[in-house]
Amino acid sequence: MGAGHDTVAAELVRRARERGDDALVVDVLALLPLGLGSALRHFYRGSVRHFPWAYAALYRLFLRPGAGRRPGGTPLARLAGGRLRELAESSGADVVVPVFHLGAQLTGHLRARGLLPVPSVVLVIDFAVHRQWLHPGNDHHLCLTEQAAREVRASTGAPAWTCGPVVAPEFFADAPDAPDAPDAPDAPGAAGWRGLFDRLGPGRPAVVLSAGAWGVGSHLDVTVRLLTDHGFLPVVLCGDNERLRRDLSGTPGVVALGWVTDMPGLLRAARALVDNAAGQTAVQALAAGLPVVGYRPIPGHGADGVRRMAALGVSDVAEDGTGLLDALRRLTAPGPARRERIAAGRALFTDDAVARACALADAGRARR
Repeated sequence: MGAGHDTVAAELVRRARERGDDALVVDVLALLPLGLGSALRHFYRGSVRHFPWAYAALYRLFLRPGAGRRPGGTPLARLAGGRLRELAESSGADVVVPVFHLGAQLTGHLRARGLLPVPSVVLVIDFAVHRQWLHPGNDHHLCLTEQAAREVRASTGAPAWTCGPVVAPEFFADAPDAPDAPDAPDAPGAAGWRGLFDRLGPGRPAVVLSAGAWGVGSHLDVTVRLLTDHGFLPVVLCGDNERLRRDLSGTPGVVALGWVTDMPGLLRAARALVDNAAGQTAVQALAAGLPVVGYRPIPGHGADGVRRMAALGVSDVAEDGTGLLDALRRLTAPGPARRERIAAGRALFTDDAVARACALADAGRARR
Protein backbone atom coordinates (compact mmCIF):
# COMPACT_ATOMS: atom_id res chain seq x y z
CA MET A 1 0.00 0.00 0.00
CA GLY A 2 1.74 3.16 -1.14
CA ALA A 3 5.50 3.36 -1.71
CA GLY A 4 6.77 3.43 1.89
CA HIS A 5 6.74 -0.35 2.34
CA ASP A 6 8.49 -0.81 -1.02
CA THR A 7 11.15 1.75 -0.09
CA VAL A 8 11.91 -0.04 3.18
CA ALA A 9 12.04 -3.43 1.46
CA ALA A 10 14.43 -2.11 -1.19
CA GLU A 11 16.79 -0.73 1.46
CA LEU A 12 16.74 -4.04 3.35
CA VAL A 13 17.73 -5.81 0.13
CA ARG A 14 20.56 -3.34 -0.51
CA ARG A 15 21.93 -3.82 3.01
CA ALA A 16 21.67 -7.61 2.79
CA ARG A 17 23.57 -7.71 -0.50
CA GLU A 18 26.18 -5.31 0.85
CA ARG A 19 26.80 -7.88 3.60
CA GLY A 20 27.26 -10.62 0.98
CA ASP A 21 23.83 -12.14 1.63
CA ASP A 22 20.90 -12.35 -0.75
CA ALA A 23 17.32 -11.17 -0.43
CA LEU A 24 14.05 -11.49 -2.32
CA VAL A 25 11.21 -8.96 -2.16
CA VAL A 26 7.71 -10.45 -2.19
CA ASP A 27 4.54 -8.35 -2.41
CA VAL A 28 2.08 -10.15 -0.15
CA LEU A 29 -0.83 -8.55 -2.01
CA ALA A 30 0.39 -10.19 -5.23
CA LEU A 31 0.27 -13.57 -3.47
CA LEU A 32 -3.46 -13.29 -2.79
CA PRO A 33 -5.64 -15.20 -5.27
CA LEU A 34 -8.29 -13.90 -7.66
CA GLY A 35 -6.92 -10.36 -7.83
CA LEU A 36 -7.82 -9.67 -4.20
CA GLY A 37 -4.57 -7.82 -3.57
CA SER A 38 -5.12 -5.39 -6.42
CA ALA A 39 -8.72 -4.83 -5.31
CA LEU A 40 -7.58 -4.08 -1.76
CA ARG A 41 -4.98 -1.61 -2.98
CA HIS A 42 -7.48 0.23 -5.16
CA PHE A 43 -10.04 0.32 -2.36
CA TYR A 44 -7.55 1.74 0.13
CA ARG A 45 -6.25 4.29 -2.34
CA GLY A 46 -9.74 5.45 -3.23
CA SER A 47 -10.76 5.63 0.41
CA VAL A 48 -7.89 7.78 1.64
CA ARG A 49 -8.09 10.02 -1.42
CA HIS A 50 -11.85 10.49 -1.78
CA PHE A 51 -13.61 8.99 1.26
CA PRO A 52 -11.30 9.37 4.28
CA TRP A 53 -14.21 8.79 6.65
CA ALA A 54 -14.52 5.23 5.25
CA TYR A 55 -10.90 4.42 6.01
CA ALA A 56 -11.23 6.00 9.46
CA ALA A 57 -14.13 3.63 10.17
CA LEU A 58 -12.17 0.60 8.94
CA TYR A 59 -9.20 1.63 11.06
CA ARG A 60 -11.37 1.82 14.17
CA LEU A 61 -12.84 -1.60 13.40
CA PHE A 62 -9.76 -3.58 12.33
CA LEU A 63 -6.57 -1.74 13.23
CA ARG A 64 -6.95 0.64 16.17
CA PRO A 65 -4.80 -0.36 19.16
CA GLY A 66 -6.46 -1.27 22.41
CA ALA A 67 -8.17 -4.06 24.29
CA GLY A 68 -11.28 -5.91 23.21
CA ARG A 69 -12.05 -8.42 20.49
CA ARG A 70 -12.16 -7.10 16.94
CA PRO A 71 -11.81 -8.72 13.53
CA GLY A 72 -8.26 -9.51 12.44
CA GLY A 73 -6.41 -9.86 9.16
CA THR A 74 -5.43 -13.50 9.54
CA PRO A 75 -8.32 -15.02 7.49
CA LEU A 76 -7.37 -12.84 4.52
CA ALA A 77 -3.62 -13.27 4.95
CA ARG A 78 -3.81 -17.06 5.14
CA LEU A 79 -5.06 -17.13 1.53
CA ALA A 80 -1.48 -16.32 0.53
CA GLY A 81 0.03 -18.96 2.82
CA GLY A 82 0.65 -21.70 0.27
CA ARG A 83 2.46 -19.41 -2.18
CA LEU A 84 4.64 -17.88 0.54
CA ARG A 85 5.63 -21.33 1.82
CA GLU A 86 6.60 -22.35 -1.73
CA LEU A 87 8.71 -19.21 -2.17
CA ALA A 88 10.44 -19.66 1.17
CA GLU A 89 11.28 -23.26 0.29
CA SER A 90 12.38 -22.66 -3.31
CA SER A 91 14.56 -19.67 -2.40
CA GLY A 92 16.19 -21.39 0.57
CA ALA A 93 15.25 -18.48 2.81
CA ASP A 94 16.79 -18.35 6.29
CA VAL A 95 14.43 -15.65 7.60
CA VAL A 96 11.24 -13.88 6.48
CA VAL A 97 10.93 -10.17 7.31
CA PRO A 98 7.45 -8.66 6.91
CA VAL A 99 7.45 -4.87 6.46
CA PHE A 100 3.67 -4.68 5.92
CA HIS A 101 1.12 -5.63 8.54
CA LEU A 102 -0.76 -8.10 6.33
CA GLY A 103 2.54 -9.91 5.86
CA ALA A 104 2.97 -10.01 9.63
CA GLN A 105 -0.44 -11.63 9.96
CA LEU A 106 0.52 -14.21 7.34
CA THR A 107 3.90 -15.19 8.83
CA GLY A 108 2.46 -15.25 12.33
CA HIS A 109 -0.29 -17.62 11.19
CA LEU A 110 2.19 -19.92 9.46
CA ARG A 111 4.72 -19.95 12.29
CA ALA A 112 2.05 -20.65 14.90
CA ARG A 113 1.02 -23.76 12.98
CA GLY A 114 4.52 -24.98 12.19
CA LEU A 115 4.05 -24.36 8.47
CA LEU A 116 6.96 -21.95 8.03
CA PRO A 117 10.26 -23.57 9.07
CA VAL A 118 12.35 -20.37 9.33
CA PRO A 119 12.02 -17.43 11.77
CA SER A 120 9.75 -14.49 11.02
CA VAL A 121 11.13 -11.10 12.08
CA VAL A 122 8.51 -8.37 11.74
CA LEU A 123 9.86 -4.89 10.97
CA VAL A 124 7.17 -2.53 12.31
CA ILE A 125 7.63 0.64 10.25
CA ASP A 126 4.87 2.67 11.96
CA PHE A 127 5.42 4.90 14.99
CA ALA A 128 1.97 3.98 16.30
CA VAL A 129 1.74 0.18 16.42
CA HIS A 130 -1.76 -0.84 15.38
CA ARG A 131 -3.16 -4.28 16.13
CA GLN A 132 -2.62 -5.79 12.68
CA TRP A 133 1.16 -5.69 13.22
CA LEU A 134 0.67 -7.94 16.23
CA HIS A 135 0.45 -11.70 15.80
CA PRO A 136 1.82 -13.84 18.63
CA GLY A 137 3.04 -16.47 16.18
CA ASN A 138 5.88 -14.28 14.92
CA ASP A 139 9.30 -14.93 16.43
CA HIS A 140 10.61 -11.39 16.82
CA HIS A 141 9.72 -7.76 16.16
CA LEU A 142 11.94 -4.80 15.30
CA CYS A 143 10.46 -1.39 16.11
CA LEU A 144 11.21 2.27 15.51
CA THR A 145 11.21 3.19 19.21
CA GLU A 146 11.55 1.53 22.59
CA GLN A 147 8.00 2.59 23.46
CA ALA A 148 6.71 0.68 20.42
CA ALA A 149 8.83 -2.34 21.37
CA ARG A 150 7.34 -2.34 24.87
CA GLU A 151 3.83 -2.27 23.41
CA VAL A 152 4.63 -5.19 21.12
CA ARG A 153 6.08 -7.26 23.98
CA ALA A 154 3.04 -6.54 26.16
CA SER A 155 0.58 -7.46 23.39
CA THR A 156 2.24 -10.56 21.92
CA GLY A 157 4.58 -11.89 24.59
CA ALA A 158 7.20 -12.20 21.83
CA PRO A 159 10.63 -10.53 21.85
CA ALA A 160 10.83 -7.00 20.41
CA TRP A 161 13.84 -4.73 19.98
CA THR A 162 14.46 -1.19 18.82
CA CYS A 163 16.30 -0.66 15.54
CA GLY A 164 15.08 2.77 14.47
CA PRO A 165 13.82 3.66 10.98
CA VAL A 166 15.27 2.06 7.84
CA VAL A 167 16.56 4.81 5.55
CA ALA A 168 19.02 4.70 2.65
CA PRO A 169 22.50 6.09 3.43
CA GLU A 170 22.16 8.90 0.88
CA PHE A 171 19.90 10.76 3.27
CA PHE A 172 22.74 10.94 5.78
CA ALA A 173 25.37 11.89 3.19
CA ASP A 174 27.72 14.66 4.29
CA ALA A 175 25.47 15.52 7.21
CA PRO A 176 27.17 18.33 9.17
CA ASP A 177 27.68 18.22 12.91
CA ALA A 178 26.18 21.70 13.17
CA PRO A 179 23.16 21.79 10.83
CA ASP A 180 23.08 25.60 10.57
CA ALA A 181 26.78 26.06 9.87
CA PRO A 182 27.15 28.20 6.70
CA ASP A 183 30.02 26.06 5.39
CA ALA A 184 28.23 22.73 5.89
CA PRO A 185 28.69 20.43 2.84
CA ASP A 186 25.69 19.61 0.68
CA ALA A 187 24.36 16.18 -0.13
CA PRO A 188 24.59 15.43 -3.87
CA GLY A 189 21.84 17.28 -5.70
CA ALA A 190 21.05 19.73 -2.90
CA ALA A 191 22.79 22.65 -4.61
CA GLY A 192 20.59 22.27 -7.68
CA TRP A 193 17.41 22.23 -5.62
CA ARG A 194 18.60 25.21 -3.58
CA GLY A 195 19.29 27.15 -6.77
CA LEU A 196 15.78 26.40 -8.00
CA PHE A 197 14.24 27.56 -4.74
CA ASP A 198 16.28 30.77 -4.76
CA ARG A 199 15.07 31.58 -8.27
CA LEU A 200 11.42 30.83 -7.59
CA GLY A 201 11.17 32.24 -4.07
CA PRO A 202 14.18 34.38 -3.20
CA GLY A 203 14.45 34.92 0.54
CA ARG A 204 11.60 32.51 1.28
CA PRO A 205 12.35 29.37 3.35
CA ALA A 206 11.50 26.31 1.28
CA VAL A 207 8.98 24.08 3.09
CA VAL A 208 8.25 20.63 1.64
CA LEU A 209 4.66 19.36 1.90
CA SER A 210 4.40 15.58 1.65
CA ALA A 211 1.27 14.02 0.20
CA GLY A 212 2.68 10.52 -0.15
CA ALA A 213 3.15 8.46 -3.28
CA TRP A 214 -0.52 8.85 -4.15
CA GLY A 215 -0.74 12.62 -3.62
CA VAL A 216 -3.25 12.40 -0.78
CA GLY A 217 -3.88 15.36 1.50
CA SER A 218 -6.57 17.45 3.13
CA HIS A 219 -7.05 21.00 1.83
CA LEU A 220 -3.54 21.24 0.39
CA ASP A 221 -4.59 24.26 -1.67
CA VAL A 222 -5.53 26.12 1.50
CA THR A 223 -2.24 25.17 3.18
CA VAL A 224 -0.06 26.34 0.30
CA ARG A 225 -1.87 29.68 0.12
CA LEU A 226 -1.36 30.13 3.85
CA LEU A 227 2.36 29.49 3.48
CA THR A 228 2.84 31.75 0.47
CA ASP A 229 0.91 34.55 2.18
CA HIS A 230 3.29 34.37 5.17
CA GLY A 231 6.65 34.33 3.44
CA PHE A 232 7.34 30.64 2.79
CA LEU A 233 7.97 28.76 -0.45
CA PRO A 234 5.74 25.63 -0.45
CA VAL A 235 7.24 22.68 -2.32
CA VAL A 236 4.50 20.07 -2.72
CA LEU A 237 5.29 16.40 -3.34
CA CYS A 238 2.30 15.32 -5.43
CA GLY A 239 3.54 11.79 -6.11
CA ASP A 240 1.69 10.23 -9.03
CA ASN A 241 -1.36 12.50 -8.61
CA GLU A 242 -1.09 14.50 -11.82
CA ARG A 243 -4.38 16.28 -11.22
CA LEU A 244 -3.11 17.62 -7.90
CA ARG A 245 0.15 18.74 -9.51
CA ARG A 246 -1.68 20.56 -12.30
CA ASP A 247 -4.06 22.28 -9.87
CA LEU A 248 -1.31 23.48 -7.55
CA SER A 249 1.01 24.51 -10.38
CA GLY A 250 -1.42 27.32 -11.13
CA THR A 251 -0.97 28.80 -7.66
CA PRO A 252 1.60 31.65 -7.66
CA GLY A 253 4.61 31.06 -5.44
CA VAL A 254 4.13 27.26 -5.24
CA VAL A 255 6.50 24.54 -6.50
CA ALA A 256 4.38 21.48 -7.36
CA LEU A 257 6.45 18.38 -8.08
CA GLY A 258 5.47 15.01 -9.50
CA TRP A 259 7.47 11.88 -8.71
CA VAL A 260 10.86 12.92 -7.29
CA THR A 261 13.88 10.65 -7.76
CA ASP A 262 16.33 12.82 -5.77
CA MET A 263 14.67 12.94 -2.38
CA PRO A 264 17.98 13.17 -0.44
CA GLY A 265 19.01 16.32 -2.31
CA LEU A 266 15.55 17.87 -2.07
CA LEU A 267 15.26 17.32 1.67
CA ARG A 268 18.77 18.62 2.33
CA ALA A 269 17.94 21.81 0.40
CA ALA A 270 14.69 22.56 2.22
CA ARG A 271 14.18 24.03 5.69
CA ALA A 272 11.25 21.95 7.01
CA LEU A 273 8.78 19.22 6.12
CA VAL A 274 5.02 19.46 6.63
CA ASP A 275 3.93 15.85 6.99
CA ASN A 276 0.51 14.17 7.10
CA ALA A 277 1.27 10.47 7.59
CA ALA A 278 4.35 9.86 9.80
CA GLY A 279 5.57 7.56 7.06
CA GLN A 280 8.76 7.07 5.12
CA THR A 281 9.11 10.68 3.92
CA ALA A 282 8.98 11.82 7.54
CA VAL A 283 11.79 9.52 8.67
CA GLN A 284 13.84 10.38 5.58
CA ALA A 285 13.52 14.03 6.61
CA LEU A 286 14.69 13.20 10.13
CA ALA A 287 17.72 11.42 8.70
CA ALA A 288 18.47 14.38 6.43
CA GLY A 289 18.37 16.82 9.33
CA LEU A 290 15.07 18.43 8.36
CA PRO A 291 12.58 19.44 11.09
CA VAL A 292 9.13 17.86 10.70
CA VAL A 293 5.75 19.40 11.50
CA GLY A 294 2.65 17.20 11.41
CA TYR A 295 -0.43 18.94 10.02
CA ARG A 296 -3.85 17.74 8.83
CA PRO A 297 -2.86 14.06 8.94
CA ILE A 298 -4.70 11.42 6.99
CA PRO A 299 -7.10 9.47 9.23
CA GLY A 300 -6.29 6.33 11.15
CA HIS A 301 -2.65 5.31 11.34
CA GLY A 302 -1.55 8.66 9.87
CA ALA A 303 -3.14 10.71 12.63
CA ASP A 304 -1.94 8.30 15.33
CA GLY A 305 1.59 8.29 13.95
CA VAL A 306 1.84 12.07 13.64
CA ARG A 307 0.82 12.49 17.27
CA ARG A 308 3.14 9.72 18.42
CA MET A 309 6.10 11.38 16.69
CA ALA A 310 5.32 14.66 18.43
CA ALA A 311 4.95 12.93 21.80
CA LEU A 312 8.41 11.42 21.29
CA GLY A 313 9.85 14.89 20.79
CA VAL A 314 11.14 14.26 17.26
CA SER A 315 8.59 16.52 15.54
CA ASP A 316 5.94 19.15 16.14
CA VAL A 317 2.23 18.85 15.49
CA ALA A 318 0.11 21.84 14.48
CA GLU A 319 -3.60 21.84 15.23
CA ASP A 320 -4.44 24.83 13.03
CA GLY A 321 -2.93 27.30 10.60
CA THR A 322 -1.64 29.59 13.32
CA GLY A 323 0.11 26.69 14.99
CA LEU A 324 1.65 25.63 11.67
CA LEU A 325 3.06 29.08 11.01
CA ASP A 326 4.40 29.39 14.55
CA ALA A 327 6.16 26.01 14.31
CA LEU A 328 7.64 26.74 10.90
CA ARG A 329 8.94 30.17 11.90
CA ARG A 330 10.63 28.63 14.92
CA LEU A 331 12.07 25.57 13.15
CA THR A 332 13.22 27.10 9.86
CA ALA A 333 15.24 29.85 11.57
CA PRO A 334 18.81 29.07 12.71
CA GLY A 335 18.95 28.58 16.46
CA PRO A 336 18.59 26.16 19.36
CA ALA A 337 15.00 25.09 18.58
CA ARG A 338 16.02 23.88 15.13
CA ARG A 339 19.23 22.23 16.34
CA GLU A 340 17.45 20.40 19.16
CA ARG A 341 14.72 19.09 16.86
CA ILE A 342 17.28 17.84 14.33
CA ALA A 343 19.33 16.13 17.05
CA ALA A 344 16.23 14.42 18.48
CA GLY A 345 15.30 13.05 15.05
CA ARG A 346 18.78 11.78 14.30
CA ALA A 347 18.88 9.98 17.67
CA LEU A 348 16.16 7.58 16.45
CA PHE A 349 18.59 5.80 14.13
CA THR A 350 20.06 3.34 16.61
CA ASP A 351 20.68 -0.02 14.91
CA ASP A 352 20.69 -1.93 11.63
CA ALA A 353 17.53 -3.95 11.04
CA VAL A 354 19.27 -6.29 8.59
CA ALA A 355 22.06 -7.10 11.03
CA ARG A 356 19.45 -7.88 13.68
CA ALA A 357 17.40 -10.06 11.33
CA CYS A 358 20.46 -11.94 10.10
CA ALA A 359 21.65 -12.57 13.66
CA LEU A 360 18.26 -14.04 14.49
CA ALA A 361 18.40 -16.18 11.35
CA ASP A 362 21.86 -17.44 12.36
CA ALA A 363 20.53 -18.35 15.79
CA GLY A 364 17.62 -20.18 14.18
CA ARG A 365 19.95 -22.21 11.93
CA ALA A 366 22.09 -23.12 14.93
CA ARG A 367 19.05 -24.59 16.67
CA ARG A 368 17.92 -26.64 13.67
